[in-house]
Amino acid sequence: MVYEITEQKKVGLGLIGFGLSFTFLGVILYFDRGLLALGNLFWLIGVGLLLGWQSTYRLFTNVNNLRGTVCFVLGLFLIFVRWPIVGIVLEIYGVIVLFGGFWSTVKAFLSQIPFVGWIIQYPLMVIEQLVRGSR
Repeated sequence: MVYEITEQKKVGLGLIGFGLSFTFLGVILYFDRGLLALGNLFWLIGVGLLLGWQSTYRLFTNVNNLRGTVCFVLGLFLIFVRWPIVGIVLEIYGVIVLFGGFWSTVKAFLSQIPFVGWIIQYPLMVIEQLVRGSR
């Protein structure tokens, strides 16, 4: 499966990377509210650019993803009202629920990147061999 990466998707991936970096720095620097909020904004705009605005809207407003959307938005709100630890926990849970069906697609995409693909595929091959060998 070959994925086409347009310029818009490259910018989206970059913004997602910046968002994750700012969020990581915000957590490391004692849950700095400004860095966490900036990381969330970069991440949301990056997802919008990567998936497309209509697809992102459908993802967040889908009835099946309602629990993840509510948790993510509530976590974002809690970060803005100075409850960053609870907000981050809710956001992480919301992202896992929202993007739970995409992990196989993300794994296939990341496995095409030279060094990252080797890291992703190697441990899974070892675990697969251990599971198959024990049967």
